[in-house]
Amino acid sequence: MALSFFRFFRFLNGIFAPMAAVIGFSCLLTFIFILYQPTVGPGEVQRLGWQSWDSVSMSDDAQVPASGSSPTNPAPPVESDVDWWNVSTPQDQTVDMSSFPLDVWAPLLPHDTGLSEIAITRCMFPPNLMGDLCAPGTTIEQDAIKGKWVRVDRDLNKQSGVWSLNIYYRRTRRIDIPLITDIQLLPPSERPTPLTDPWVKVDHSIRDGVMRTEPLYLWYRTGKTMHEMTEEEKAQLITEVDVLYGEDRPWYGFDKLQPAVTPEKEGRLESVYVSYRRGVKPVPRAPPLHFSHDGKFKILQIADLHFSVSRGECRDTTISPCVGSDNLTNTLLGHVLDEEKPDLVVFSGDQLNGQGTSWDPKSVLAKFATAVTDRGIPWAAIFGNHDEENGDVKAEQVRMMQALPYSLVESGPKDVHGVGNYVLKVKSADASKTHLLTLYFLDSGSYSNGYLDWFTGFFTPTEYDWIRQDQIDWFLEQSMSIQPINRPFSPDTGKDFGGIWTRQADQITPTTRKLAKPNALMFFHIPLQESYGIADKDPHTGQSLDFGLHGLEGPGAAKKSDGFFEKGLLAALESDHRAGGGIPEVKVVANGHCHITEDCKRVNDVWLCFGGGGSYSGYGKVGFDRRYRVYEISDFGETIRTHKRTEKDVILNAMALAGAGAAPYNWQA
Repeated sequence: MALSFFRFFRFLNGIFAPMAAVIGFSCLLTFIFILYQPTVGPGEVQRLGWQSWDSVSMSDDAQVPASGSSPTNPAPPVESDVDWWNVSTPQDQTVDMSSFPLDVWAPLLPHDTGLSEIAITRCMFPPNLMGDLCAPGTTIEQDAIKGKWVRVDRDLNKQSGVWSLNIYYRRTRRIDIPLITDIQLLPPSERPTPLTDPWVKVDHSIRDGVMRTEPLYLWYRTGKTMHEMTEEEKAQLITEVDVLYGEDRPWYGFDKLQPAVTPEKEGRLESVYVSYRRGVKPVPRAPPLHFSHDGKFKILQIADLHFSVSRGECRDTTISPCVGSDNLTNTLLGHVLDEEKPDLVVFSGDQLNGQGTSWDPKSVLAKFATAVTDRGIPWAAIFGNHDEENGDVKAEQVRMMQALPYSLVESGPKDVHGVGNYVLKVKSADASKTHLLTLYFLDSGSYSNGYLDWFTGFFTPTEYDWIRQDQIDWFLEQSMSIQPINRPFSPDTGKDFGGIWTRQADQITPTTRKLAKPNALMFFHIPLQESYGIADKDPHTGQSLDFGLHGLEGPGAAKKSDGFFEKGLLAALESDHRAGGGIPEVKVVANGHCHITEDCKRVNDVWLCFGGGGSYSGYGKVGFDRRYRVYEISDFGETIRTHKRTEKDVILNAMALAGAGAAPYNWQA
């Protein structure tokens, strides 16, 4: 018995000793090649997930911070002779593209992951209502290898067709799957060239379900695998597919695929295009808002564009022929931008026409700011009453606008009424970065009352919305958080800026100084009831402080109010000190909404100004030229002037609202 036990123990020892050696050696290899990574190694570029237990890869670029710096390529140091707002600094966050979902259609994400397969399906039931019942067939193995099917959530037959028609694609990070490098649309009689390339024809016509139209087929070419591609070839991968409605520009970074899936039929159908993106085109970000070295900052207000999915219809103008009012407006706007050269553009609501014509907000938002973004000008926006009448809600529109170049749009706090209540601060150009001007943006809402016409299915508004009490509370909190500064501001005369500061300081040598918050401007769409009240009088001249045209249309204010003028604007003072005299912090309120009202009126020391309509797509009045309001802030925020520029380059009502040359406040009388 003892001998048998000894033999059994020796047998086990003969088995476990080699196994222990194998396990130990495996652990050593795991530590060396995966766990221990003093530099970027295999563990950094490998990912495991639902696609496969095989190796998958991500671009090296995904590990580089958004600013362009990296641990091995740090951002350049700040130079003493470089303006602070132009210096690239490392960002705390990195763009980790490997974290982006592969099975969700999210065209605003900067995916660098390629597509492996494309399909088109038809469905009698809208996918969003009945679930994805018509997705292309697949298996677990195909999902693991090529990726899961993703629906481009935009119906190609939205305006016509017997059934819904959607594009689907698969997206994969695997390095051993051929990826799509090109796509084409061809009639049945044509084939892509050269024929030697691995082109694949999608089964269904991309015009399937549309009566009396020639079929059109989508072809895609699969190229090399990610493992075989150079960096230049990776940058040419098709990384996203979208659908554009209308004849205008596709979304930033995308290109149109010709020809149109649905050709335009004026007055009946808008064109439909497939659009696509190659690689990732970084969206330019706006620099921090700042005054110039000589203490100036200019704002151009664009009121009530009323753009549509279509090219737009001209209204109330003598221009003939007037075809494509949206594009005509953008041309005019481009001219005004070139003449005025603003530092900031504010779209003050009703960017979308609503009223059934802006039924795809994304196609409209793709074009509404192109005149501004093409010139690299920072811009902000607020919502009007028409912006949410059709299609995407405001929160989604904010996400879209934030994905456009040079956008400063913010959604604001979720627990406050409306979307787009936010603050922007304009700082000094010297190294102190002193906050010299505050810009408040509020959502004045859409409609507070109305009725649903059961016969037509349309909601008919009867009353406009207003600024609510929680917005008043939010504004007062923001105002109280702003620290007072010594005014007028004297810039830092550091040697890195030479003698320019000394010269400017000499030009605006103040007679008195005070500790107070910076001046502020406020933008919201629907005017207050006070905009139609009695204007202040200039204490010196007795002249009514109301300049510009009004009375050409009825009042556009809401019928109800939570008292924003008294409880908000008049309560937020630039200084709590008794010597401050009770001067409001907000010197100017800028509104849109009323296209042929463009006066500036001072009420209880606050200027209430209209922008006037600046678009051929919105209503107007023959003889009332389209116009834009300009705010010129100088003397490092102390002086605020305004004027209007018309479509005929006429300058109207140039005047001082605050600071040098302005009428004294009531308490100074």
